[in-house]
Amino acid sequence: MKKSIVSLVAVAAMTVSLSATDYRAEKPAAWTAKTVPTAIEALYGKITPVESADIKLKAPKVASNGGAIPVSVKTDIPAKSIAIFQDANPEATVIVFTVPEGTKADFSLKIKMKKSGTITAVVEGKDGKFHTTKLSLEVALGGCEG
Repeated sequence: MKKSIVSLVAVAAMTVSLSATDYRAEKPAAWTAKTVPTAIEALYGKITPVESADIKLKAPKVASNGGAIPVSVKTDIPAKSIAIFQDANPEATVIVFTVPEGTKADFSLKIKMKKSGTITAVVEGKDGKFHTTKLSLEVALGGCEG
C-alpha cells in the first residue's frame, strides 16, 4: 500500500500547468521588425537590458547547416519571459518563451539563419528588470564548413 502512495505522489509532483501568451497576436510589430533593437522595442517598449553573465546562450561557433542551428538558453535569473532574436534574416524575432511559475528557464530549439550573424537573448526578470547576452556565429555556405 505504501508503495502505490509514493508512486502517486511522484506523479502528482511532475504535473505542470502550462500557459502561453500569444505574442504574435499581442505584439505583431515584434514579429515583422527588421532589426533586433526595433524588435526588442516592439516587444518590451523602450528598455535598456543589462549585459549578464547569468544567461548561458549556446550555439555552434560554425553552423554547417544554416537551416537547423541548435540554440539553447539557460538562466538562474527568476524570469517571466525569454526572447531570442537574430540579425541575419529579414525578421529579427525568433521566439518568445513564457517561463511558468516555479520552473527553471532552460530552453533548446533549432533556428534558421541565412548567413552569419549574432543571436541575442533577452531575459525579462520577474522583478521587471531586463538582462541580455549575445553570441556571434558563422554559417557555412552550401551547408559545409569548408
